[in-house]
Order: sequence, then C-alpha cells, then structure tokens
Amino acid sequence: MNVTSLCLCYLTRTSDTGPEVLLGLKKTGFGAGKIVGLGGHVEPGESPAQATVREVEEESGIRVDPTCLRELGVVTFRFPTRPAWDAVVSVFGADRFSGRAVESDEIIPEWFPFDDLPLTKMWDDARLWLPRVLAGEYVTAEISFAADCETVAEARFSEQAA
Repeated sequence: MNVTSLCLCYLTRTSDTGPEVLLGLKKTGFGAGKIVGLGGHVEPGESPAQATVREVEEESGIRVDPTCLRELGVVTFRFPTRPAWDAVVSVFGADRFSGRAVESDEIIPEWFPFDDLPLTKMWDDARLWLPRVLAGEYVTAEISFAADCETVAEARFSEQAA
C-alpha cells in the first residue's frame, strides 16, 4: 500500500499583540472549506523540506530559505474507510521568510494569534497537536479518523526529542 508523503509549514511572526501563525482557508481540493497550514504533496525527487519551500511560495507568495526551516514533527494520518487518503506529513516551521502573504488559487492566507487559533474551522486533529507544535514541542503522532473521515477516532503520541 502506498502512503502519500505530504508537508506542512507553520510560518510564525511576532506582532504588537503577540505571536501569530500563518494559516489559510483552503479553496479547492482535499480539505476545501477548512482552515489549514500551508503545504502539500512531496513530489518525486523532492525532499520534504524542498516541497515545503515550493508549496509555501505557490500557496502564499512567501519565500522561505530551506536553511530557515525547523523540523517540528511527523504526523501519520490514517483513514480506515478511505485508505487512499492515508498520509505521512513532515511538519516544519519558520520565523524567517520574505514577501507578503497573498491569495492564491488554493489558499486565502491569514495570520492568527497563537492564543486564538481557529481550531473549530480546521481538521479535527489540529486541536490535538498544533498548539503543542506552536509551543515548541516536537510532535510525533499517529491520528486515525472515524468512518466519517472528519472526526478523530484515536490519537497516539510518541515521546521523542527533536
């Protein structure tokens, strides 16, 4: 069975009101209508970091030097009723980048305060691990979704240092 390799990137900055993270409203494709992190498929011949740099620029117009990426974790997603959706996601962060976030064909980007994340508008799993990642924790997790492919049925976290 083939498991899809994906990447996610959480760009962060400090504003006058505190730390913020760049998320985006997904306009098309898998997850349309949800607020998501920037990212996508790791193409053949690409490393997850290279894919992250490419995806962030394609989706937001922001350029990230690969040397500025920090590995934040690996999350494996299981969809027992839709195994074709199973994926291993390499999660990265960066607080150094250039350009301004602009809307693309896929994403309407928006900065959100760490203390006011739109978790109810995101995939159900985000509430379990995104705050941990933003707090600086390296996360290794396996998330299994229920038959509705929306609700988390089980989440297992491994204790692992970065």
